[in-house]
Amino acid sequence: MNTAMNKDINKEFEQAYETASKTDLKLPPDVMLQFYAFYKQATRGNNYEESSGEVKLRNAFKLNAWVQLNHLSENEAKQEYIKLVNKHLKS
Repeated sequence: MNTAMNKDINKEFEQAYETASKTDLKLPPDVMLQFYAFYKQATRGNNYEESSGEVKLRNAFKLNAWVQLNHLSENEAKQEYIKLVNKHLKS
């Protein structure tokens, strides 16, 4: 992917993240898990780390959701994250 396209996707991703961070909508847990996993894959790739939350079962679900996206590049995960924001948070 060329540099101009990378800048565009990064800008769109940052805007999508800002939208998601500021929402007051209560989304279903499975959708929240998708947001988490796509965000982690977009920002960390396959450099997995266990979540720092206190609930071990929840941490396991989060890590599992992220690992399932290991076939996506960081840019592909950014595109999917943007799609999620557009689907669930934009009117």
